[in-house]
Amino acid sequence: MVRVRIERPDPPDAIALIDALDAYQKPLYPAESHHGIDVDALLQPHVVFAIARTEAGAAVGCGAFVADEGWAELKRMYVVPAQRGRGVAQALLAFLEHEAQARGVAVMRLETGNLQPDALRFYERAGYVRRGPFGDYDDDPHSVFMEKAFVRKIGGEEACG
Repeated sequence: MVRVRIERPDPPDAIALIDALDAYQKPLYPAESHHGIDVDALLQPHVVFAIARTEAGAAVGCGAFVADEGWAELKRMYVVPAQRGRGVAQALLAFLEHEAQARGVAVMRLETGNLQPDALRFYERAGYVRRGPFGDYDDDPHSVFMEKAFVRKIGGEEACG
């Protein structure tokens, strides 16, 4: 069982998660295809950074979103290998999606690498669909762009976006 909550991205255990993600991704792609954001960017007021912790308090996963007007971009999703397959990523994603919706976000978008099939399957199972580049991204053969429109209730009816 893990607990997910909003935390700062600059304590040592948070930085260790971010560094582990970089150590995994950077060898897979050329530098121009690495789109991670640094700790300074994660400290900005329009960014929500969350950590998943075990009952003992160990940081085992992290994720963030960068809010824009009506949409947000999922960033820095990572779970330590020893904790994968235990629902940590699902808990993180559900938490971040809930926080985004509470802030008025209608669509969550993301960019991930084409050499990360587990991540692609994870996001597809979570309801994300492929789309073209968004924001400041250029078309990149190493990038896969995805999004998920949130369903919200309007007068008892469901509406997307």
